[in-house]
Amino acid sequence: MAICLGGNHSAQASENHLSGSRFAAMANASVMLPDIWSVAHNQAGLAYLQHWAISLHHENKFVVPQYGLNALAVAAPTKPGTLGFSFYYFGYSQYHEMKSGLSFSKLLFKNFSAGIQINYHTVFISQDYGRSSAVSVEGGFMAQPIQNFFIGCHIFNPTQSKFNTPDNLEKLPVIFRFGLGYSYKNRIWMGLETTKRSGFKEVWKLGLEIEAIQHLYFRGGLATDPILNTFGIGYKVIGFSGDLAFSFHPQLGFTPHFTITYTFH
Repeated sequence: MAICLGGNHSAQASENHLSGSRFAAMANASVMLPDIWSVAHNQAGLAYLQHWAISLHHENKFVVPQYGLNALAVAAPTKPGTLGFSFYYFGYSQYHEMKSGLSFSKLLFKNFSAGIQINYHTVFISQDYGRSSAVSVEGGFMAQPIQNFFIGCHIFNPTQSKFNTPDNLEKLPVIFRFGLGYSYKNRIWMGLETTKRSGFKEVWKLGLEIEAIQHLYFRGGLATDPILNTFGIGYKVIGFSGDLAFSFHPQLGFTPHFTITYTFH
């Protein structure tokens, strides 16, 4: 049971889809960067959010109708810590993947946070296969050891969960991410990340975000294996933020990404 998405990014039983156009525009070099879409990248980032927020994301991988991804993220800061909820749907009626996640993140020290999430996955294939499911966990930490310098670490599925299929062979991948980030005068953000997925060589990612004028952001990124070029823009106004991104795969072409977020002040 697999979908080939090109290069060495072939899906196993189910892919851990990364959502959020801000991060997509920076090649997903994001494990050290707090955002509402930390629900999909590193739950520790939720601890830095100060207000409730809700976000909707859509992308169409390689502009193939059957490869549409729709996702929802909700973050709710509370006194004990920040609660998060995420949901995504990838595919179409004959084949689709769904993932629901509940997360909790807490600022343990002034510049150190940790987060954890439990997920419920389902995969549906029409005709003979039907539906299967699995439960996974993921979590990570973020730290700021010195001013303007950030560290992030995240692991997905350390328990090596499997789907409840008859052959018991369909596994979720184990994915480890580590990254460093630097912020200059809160106007320029640079991030470098490495991602290691079980059974594949590591991928390196480089991302850049510049606030060109107040509330207007330009972003770009580069990833390896295969080479992936990304770019995008973002704008914030009166609680709303809109982010648009494009990623380019050398063999499969463009993927457009769009996200809209509302923060309750």
